[in-house]
Amino acid sequence: MAKKYQGNIVDDQGKLNTFAVEPTVYIQENPRVGFTEYAEKFNGRAAMIGFASLLLLELFTGHGVVGIFQ
Repeated sequence: MAKKYQGNIVDDQGKLNTFAVEPTVYIQENPRVGFTEYAEKFNGRAAMIGFASLLLLELFTGHGVVGIFQ
């Protein structure tokens, strides 16, 4: 029979087995992947920064995005 000592298991031969202990599982109450409110806000903010940077690029260079590479 195996005896259990503070998260470790000692078998009949007295060998210590630390791999038999199951890890503690943590579940997030508010997931941060998928179509969540956090993801939608982050995507909107990134789009606003991208759009503003394109406007500034056109303002300072006088060319559009495609015109820069020509």
